[in-house]
Amino acid sequence: MNTEITIIRPDDWHLHLRDGDMLAAVLPSSAKIFGRAIVMPNLVPPVTTAEQAEEYRRRIIKARPKNSKFMPLMTCYLTESTSVEGIRAAYAVKAFHAVKLFPAGATTNSDEGVIDINQVYPVLEAMQEIGMPLSVHGEVVDPRVDIFDREEAFIERVLEPLRKDLPELKIVFEHLTSKAGVDYVFEQDENMVATITPHHMLLTRNDLFNGGMNPYMYCLPVAKSFADYEAVRKAAVSGDPRFFLGTDSAPHPSRAKEKAGAAAGIFNAPTSIGYVAQVFEELSALDKLEGFTSIYGARFYGLSPNGSTITLAKRAEPVEMDWQIKVGGDVVKIFKPDTPLYWDLVD
Repeated sequence: MNTEITIIRPDDWHLHLRDGDMLAAVLPSSAKIFGRAIVMPNLVPPVTTAEQAEEYRRRIIKARPKNSKFMPLMTCYLTESTSVEGIRAAYAVKAFHAVKLFPAGATTNSDEGVIDINQVYPVLEAMQEIGMPLSVHGEVVDPRVDIFDREEAFIERVLEPLRKDLPELKIVFEHLTSKAGVDYVFEQDENMVATITPHHMLLTRNDLFNGGMNPYMYCLPVAKSFADYEAVRKAAVSGDPRFFLGTDSAPHPSRAKEKAGAAAGIFNAPTSIGYVAQVFEELSALDKLEGFTSIYGARFYGLSPNGSTITLAKRAEPVEMDWQIKVGGDVVKIFKPDTPLYWDLVD
């Protein structure tokens, strides 16, 4: 058995590349698969200006493997001091392809994010006017809200008022994890879209505790119930152009994962497209794989699909690899759920 499928080269519409040694170590995994990626700005310090974005873009380009044409698409870290003028100027020269809203304290390196959404309304109004997308980490950080309900609470407290006030603002609901989130996006118009990760198509919250606490299954937003898992998978294979791939591949060294207070994030870049293809096959939807991975996101961002293709093959035996990469004196472990991987990129 060796089934093959060729698709337009995919894009990753939500990617963490970090910086320095980590950037150099993880970038080749994404560049091998994807033509472009929306690169998250939550560095330390965060990417808040066009100048910082250009410097970061150049570091990424410099770290690309030889002959790679991978293109990073830069984003702005939204703060309550972000200026309307700065956003307008940056978007005019395509220094930023989106602005990222991190609720303060919601995830890795988000402490400088937004506390009060009303404080950034002038920026959001300008973004609506010029057609610049807002990418959101869709969780509230209220400690009184159960962690498994924070996506639904974000819809009620932030997204619904925002959509009412700014109905033409283009919004990307990142790393969708809940049935409530899926249902909400289905109810909206074309200005509201969502990215879906490989790991949220494979995990439930049980995986976080299977055999004891497993930090390598821990990400934010956390994986949720079986009902949520089923809803996310069905949305991914629906063929609806409002849902497309964003891996949210987020590497951390093992020392940051294997400790009390483990870092949130799953490094899935090397296995991302293989696992996505596998889910689509399981759900009898391989004919919809190309739209989800290679067309819908580009269309939303006003770009043409990539001009090259990739080929994926289904192997007779599970894919074998070294499930970690070296970074300095540590390693970053690759996402490896209990589900064996059979789909692989053909070199």
